[in-house]
Amino acid sequence: MEEKQKKTLIIVGVVVVILIIATVILFLLRGNSPEPGQTPETQTPITLTYWGLWEPSSVMQPVIDEFEAANPGINIEYSQQTFSNYESKLFTRLQQATGNEEPAPDVFRIHNTWTPKYYSYLAPMPTDIMSVEEYQQKFYPTALNDFSAKDGNIYAIPWEIDGLAVFYNKQLLAEEGATQPPEDWDSFFELARNLTKKDANGRIVKAGVAIGTSRNIMHSAEILAYMLALEDIQIMDQTRTQISLNTPRVQRVFETYTNFAKGDDALWSPSLRSDLEMFFTEDLAMMIAPSWRAFDIIQAAPSIEFDTAPLPQLLANEEDIYYATYWGDAVNRTSANPLAAWKFIAFLAQKEQQMKLYSNASQIRAFGEPYSLVELNSEMQGKPYVSSIAQMAPNMRAYPWGDETVVNTAINTAITDIIEGRRDVDTALEDAEATINATIEQTNK
Repeated sequence: MEEKQKKTLIIVGVVVVILIIATVILFLLRGNSPEPGQTPETQTPITLTYWGLWEPSSVMQPVIDEFEAANPGINIEYSQQTFSNYESKLFTRLQQATGNEEPAPDVFRIHNTWTPKYYSYLAPMPTDIMSVEEYQQKFYPTALNDFSAKDGNIYAIPWEIDGLAVFYNKQLLAEEGATQPPEDWDSFFELARNLTKKDANGRIVKAGVAIGTSRNIMHSAEILAYMLALEDIQIMDQTRTQISLNTPRVQRVFETYTNFAKGDDALWSPSLRSDLEMFFTEDLAMMIAPSWRAFDIIQAAPSIEFDTAPLPQLLANEEDIYYATYWGDAVNRTSANPLAAWKFIAFLAQKEQQMKLYSNASQIRAFGEPYSLVELNSEMQGKPYVSSIAQMAPNMRAYPWGDETVVNTAINTAITDIIEGRRDVDTALEDAEATINATIEQTNK
């Protein structure tokens, strides 16, 4: 019996040990398994660095807090960047991050024209975050075109929608019997001529519209691009590494633009103050710029009664064409947690979050970022400054320049050379084309 008892005790002991080991293994396995709805990325606490531009923490943090509460283990560190050197700083950081020389933000803003230059440093949007079909339904057509690269992937979600609009001084237009700028090209410039006042020497003292030069027009290159788009001129090849400027159709657009600042019938002059300054002092009736220029006007000249209107259209066009200039959120390709980063961007793009961000921003300025979601278009209709954006958004488009700074500088230089008579249109555009292609064939490859 004693021997049998010993054997029984040994067997029981072995079984107990096995059960203990099995329990420990199961506990460890459960600890390493994601909870329902949890991704492997969120098993351990992670921190995402987020670079923004226009919004201070007071606007962003309440929404960030909601995301963190709904996604335990993901922490967002928001940093508002200075715009003046943002593009060069961001691009340098992304380049350095590929060699582990310098940390770069996980999430950041890119302009809608930058994708060809940046996409090789960005993480493509995963299809389980949002399908292409869902993206097309949620956002305006320009977003899909602007934030898609030649490899077919989408690289950003639009943070907003914005574009060039006509700013107009209500009182100055009322003096000519107009309540707002006409929407067709010929009528628009007829009103501009009526609004233009000159002294006895033929010098402009009050301008109807700022157009025709580059040095004293804040968004001259974008206005020129809008005129190219209005003529439906495709100036970039499919690889987005070559641009064709020195063609008869492009030459005619540059001539049309610069002729507005030439001769006895000129609407504008290189000798005038900047369009923004002229608008501040009510010496300019209409100015073309993105919606956010309203903040500059309100701050510098709060007594001016003004609003924005859609860009004038060519009656010969079957559909309206407007020019897009706006921002989106993208993810760093070298981020240690790209899925969590994309999850955060998708959260910001939800209807509820966009409305909260707009409301938060409206506490510190005239309005928030114009909604990027198509379903929120009606929320902007009838509202000062952004109603025109709502009207234009479905038909906005842009050129995927890549290195926007180089392109804008080259276009502005060509405009100035033509206006000041240093080069004819053919030579000016030949030089601009060569300058741009020398850059984008490297940055956009």
